[in-house]
Amino acid sequence: MKIRILIADNHTLFCEGLRTLAQKDPGLEVVGEAADGRAAVALAARLKPDVVLMDVVMPELNGLEATRQIRAENPGVRVLALSMHVDKRYVLGMLEAGASGYLAKDSPFEEVARALRAVAAGQVYLAPGVAGLVVEDYARRASAVPPTPARPLSPREREILQLLAEGWSARKVAERLHVSVKTVETHRRNILAKLDLDGIASLTRYALREGITSLDLSKTGP
Repeated sequence: MKIRILIADNHTLFCEGLRTLAQKDPGLEVVGEAADGRAAVALAARLKPDVVLMDVVMPELNGLEATRQIRAENPGVRVLALSMHVDKRYVLGMLEAGASGYLAKDSPFEEVARALRAVAAGQVYLAPGVAGLVVEDYARRASAVPPTPARPLSPREREILQLLAEGWSARKVAERLHVSVKTVETHRRNILAKLDLDGIASLTRYALREGITSLDLSKTGP
């Protein structure tokens, strides 16, 4: 039986290359493609793929939040992160969100195929450099003093934070999420209060620093 794959990546040429390579493997089948995290969540719910091959940095809804939603709504769907960003912030964020593996985008396709098979079989697959980051973080946490709990953002607040940081107006965010402008404004005030920030500029800097969005995605909203 073929492993059914959903590719979530906003780089068209990269998606086309992956699809072409996957079609040459008799054990793999690409059943869909999504150009942003929100589309990935919707397609995962509709297509029920075995594995979502997920980019981390995408517009509207990043790979971390998309992974969290997919895993919550479709526990049987596995997520394999594939990103050009291989640092602790992204790796640990994706694993904590529910991804079963993490690869760099410059990995050879043979390794990608191997990782897809491992993840589809219920295993965890980490690229060698990524595994070192995870072990290092585990050791650090084991010896660290527990930090003072912060006020966490809700999933909806994280969605709105990314859209605002990418330059979406409150009205456009409201239309996209099918809520009122007043609701968006309330969420924005709560986000700023929780993060102790004083405006959209500082909110955008926070989103960039935390990997919620990136420089090439910010200020691109409608």
